Amino acid sequence: MPSFDIASEVNQVEVRNAVDQCNKEVTNRFDFKGSDARVEIKDKEKELIVYADDEFKLSQVQDVLTGRLAKRGIDVRCLESGKVETIGGDKVKQTVKVREGVDQELGKKIIKLLKDSKMKVQGSIQGDVVRVTGAKKDLLQDAIALVRKSITDFPLQFKNFRD
Repeated sequence: MPSFDIASEVNQVEVRNAVDQCNKEVTNRFDFKGSDARVEIKDKEKELIVYADDEFKLSQVQDVLTGRLAKRGIDVRCLESGKVETIGGDKVKQTVKVREGVDQELGKKIIKLLKDSKMKVQGSIQGDVVRVTGAKKDLLQDAIALVRKSITDFPLQFKNFRD
């Protein structure tokens, strides 16, 4: 039976390269001279921590970071910003989580979308991917088009298309 997987993956190497480029640009910019603005990466938790002297500079560093990520082909919709925390004096930090994988809630939303469309395809959640199976390849291509059109707030990749 033909099938494909709906997944959400982020290239961690490109994220690290974008963070390095962002830090290099921030250290060289005139408006950040003498400030403690930087971006740190935690690989295991898949988090980026943005540090700055105040909230304005924090937003400037985030603009540089999102620009670098976009240039490296990373979809910025996978970033989930946390709240701004004050650390010692007037310095601030913000945790930005890099979301990977299709979580349960989004998986259920995709399956409900496929069922409500009355297409003859079935979806099942398998870990952090959603597997969609159908009788014909054309139905699966219609399902891909439907999911692409409907789910716009999260980057999805369609992989493992099997005949």
